[in-house]
Parts: sequence; structure tokens; C-alpha cells
Amino acid sequence: MTAKLAIRRLATGVPGLDEILGGGLPEYSFNLIAGQTGSGKTTLAHQLMFSMASSDCRALFFTVLGETPLKMLRYQQQFDFFDMTKVGESVRFVNLADEVLRGDFSFVLKRIIEEVEKYDPALVFVDSFRSVSATGVDNPAAAMSLQQFVQQLGVRLTSLQATTFLVGEYSPADSETIPVFTVADGLIWLSQNVLRSSMVRKIQIGKMRGQPMVPGLHSFRIRSEGVRIFPRLIMPPKASASPAASVVPPLQRLSMGIAALDEMMAGGLPMGHSLLVSGPSGSGKTQLATAFLAEGVHSGEAGVIVAFDSSPSRSPNRQLEQMVAAGDVGVISTRALDLSIDETLFDLTQMVHKMNARRVVIDSLSGLELALAPEFREDFRESLYRMVNQLTMHGVSVLLTSELEDRYTDFRFSPYGSAFLTDAIIVQRYIEIEGQIRRVMAVVKIRASAHSHAIHEYHISDDGIGIGAALTEYSGLLSGHPRAH
Repeated sequence: MTAKLAIRRLATGVPGLDEILGGGLPEYSFNLIAGQTGSGKTTLAHQLMFSMASSDCRALFFTVLGETPLKMLRYQQQFDFFDMTKVGESVRFVNLADEVLRGDFSFVLKRIIEEVEKYDPALVFVDSFRSVSATGVDNPAAAMSLQQFVQQLGVRLTSLQATTFLVGEYSPADSETIPVFTVADGLIWLSQNVLRSSMVRKIQIGKMRGQPMVPGLHSFRIRSEGVRIFPRLIMPPKASASPAASVVPPLQRLSMGIAALDEMMAGGLPMGHSLLVSGPSGSGKTQLATAFLAEGVHSGEAGVIVAFDSSPSRSPNRQLEQMVAAGDVGVISTRALDLSIDETLFDLTQMVHKMNARRVVIDSLSGLELALAPEFREDFRESLYRMVNQLTMHGVSVLLTSELEDRYTDFRFSPYGSAFLTDAIIVQRYIEIEGQIRRVMAVVKIRASAHSHAIHEYHISDDGIGIGAALTEYSGLLSGHPRAH
């Protein structure tokens, strides 16, 4: 049997890109970076070039009419990836304006091949290829058609062992009529969408011959360091259970930091479970979450809190502030209004791995939804499901808080219809007894575990949450009309 030909994959140096490409870029591939104006095509091309170029891997960048090398360098110097020491050494710029203006593809092809043979680069970039491909459109006497030009360019550059990137302004409709889409081995689409004053950038690998890529649209940002891609999370298929796995091991439980609550939960929250703490404003959701994190710190477990409503460093919650200041609890705090779930999950998993955290608090779902760009809010439940499962499948226990309006006409646990996504639910409510507002809580569910069904009164003090005895002398507590027996 003939051995398979191994294709070397090149590390791109663009954070997140290798992951969605399926492990890197195939060497000697002929690629197209396509997208609308302003979507980040040239920035991505330069970041690829400066990240991959070296004395052993030289790069040749062809510019056309719109962007002269001097103009490109002026703007690209603003990014951290730009390295002036590489310009003229491992990176060289060539302007094709004269050849393009002659209106014949054969002259353009000849100049490109001459420069490649002379400089012997491992990487070749042409920006903008859309300008190049327009060369012979209005010249019926051109010696070479666009189809021939693209095919010969691909064949010649691949034979010269160059990995090629053609950069151009194209729309999805162009993929059906322009030859380069057929000839290209790889297709990288960039886009930017504006909805309700929020701009979101996305990247998609349309194709990449010879390797599996991560499908779908992935969000990305352009920052001072360049392009940063946040790969869309794809849940792996569950492994089939072996006969030995038919015996379910006992659940290892984590203390909530409140002894009475642990008792209500039959010993605490099972490790690797997700817990939704639902209640109205001021009911003590963050206090309960703080106790959960503090118990982990007391047991030598670091924690992470994702705070959308307020920064823990400016919180009146002194216990949480002290844990953060001591480095026992990591904080992801943001007030940005155009996030994606994948970006949030990236920052969160980075912090979890860095601190080896086993407990995570997301406070709150209301704040998370508001922080998302409008187009991501449409898939909020799906995105939340992927995020929670990604954390819990690695043994991290997740506590989410959800603000819920006290409406006694229905019995809800989340305004997003997402209560079923979590393994456990604790509900907090306000009730009125004898002219006084009092707080009660109950454990609604713990998946695959017994728990108390009683409703307990609790109070909040400087020492945290104190839970009293079950209010067995009343009925109708959660209906808004409690009655004494």
C-alpha cells in the first residue's frame, strides 16, 4: 500500500487562526483572502507575512494601484506585529502598477514569476488581486484570459514552492463567476456587520483542501496587536460508554460555603455541575456566589468571576474584593457592548487554565446578554449552552446568577428560558408576612441527586447569608399569598 503524502502545516502566527484552519496552513497552498472593504484583509495579510517571514522563509508582497508600499508601511507600522528589521531582508515589497496599467495579464504574470524566481520567497502575497484581475477585462486583444492567468499563476507559484495569498474585495456572489474561487486551495472570508450601532467582525474558512477545518463563522477583533480570532466552540461528540462505565461513581460534592445550604443540597453542589441562582434584585445572589468562591479559596481552590454588572474591585462586597486583591479569585470584568460568547469564553478559559480554577461564577446572565452584540443575542440560549458545557465537561463547577422579577402569577427561574441548561437551581424570593418583607430560598433541582424541597427563610448581614429553619407553618409562600396553617 502506498504511503500517504504528508502535507506540512505552517503555523500562521495569528491567534486563533490555526485552530479554525484545522492545525495550520498547508504548505505551497494557493489561497484567497476575500471580503468587503474595511473587513481587515490587508491587516490579516500583513500579520501573516510578518509573523511567518524569517531568514529561512522569505516573503514577497506585490502591491497594485490602490496601495503603494510606502502607504501600506505607514499604516501597518501601527500594529505590534510589524517588524521594520524584516523589511528589505526577509520581507520585500514590489509594485505591479506599471504591468497592470498595460492591460494584459501576460505582462503581470511575467513580472510576478520573474520576481519570485529572483527572490526565491516561501511566501507570496498579491494585494489587491481584484485590481489585477480587472487588467484584461476591457482589452479584447489581451494575450491571456483571466481563467488562463489564474490557472497559470497557481501552477507556477506552487511549482516554485511558494505558499500564496491573493487578497481581494469580493462578495459571496463573486464566488460563482470569478475563476480564482475555483482554482484556490484555500478560501478565507472576512466580513463586518453593523447592527444597532454595534460592529461585529467575522471570519469563515470557506474551504481548505486536504484538511478538516472548523466550520461556521468565527468572530474576531482588530486590536493594536493585530487580528485576534475567537474560534466558535463546537461541542465534541460524547464517547460511547464502555461496560465498565455502567457503574456510576458517587458524586463528589463541593461545599457552598453555607452549612445550612449544603444540608439543603444533600451535601453541596456535585463537582462539575452548573448551578443557576435566580432571584430579584437585592435578594443576595452575589453574596451566595461570594460564599461559593470563598469556600473554594478556603479549601485551596482558586476561582474566577465574570462580572458584567459591576467590577469586584469597586464592589461594596469586601470579602470578594479581598479575595481578588489577594490573587485567589481572578476577575473578568467588562462593560463592552459588542462581545461574542466565543470571545467571552476565550477570556474565561484562559483565566481558568492560568489559575487552575475549579469554581467559576458568571454574574449575571442579564449583564452577559447586554454585553453581547445584538446579533449574538438572538442565539443567546444556544451560546450559553455551549459555554456552560465547555466548562463543566472539564470538571469546572459553574454558578450563574439570573435576576428575576418577582411575579407571583408564574413560577419562572430565568427570563431567557435557559433554566433547563443548568444541572441545579436555587430560587430566591421576597415574601410578605405580617406587614414585613422577608426573604426565602429553596433548592428547586439538582440533577441526579436528592435534595431538600423545603422553603427556608434567610437573612443577609455583614457576615454573609444566614439560613433559618424551614417555614413549615406556612403554605402559598411562593404565590405571594402565604397562609398560616
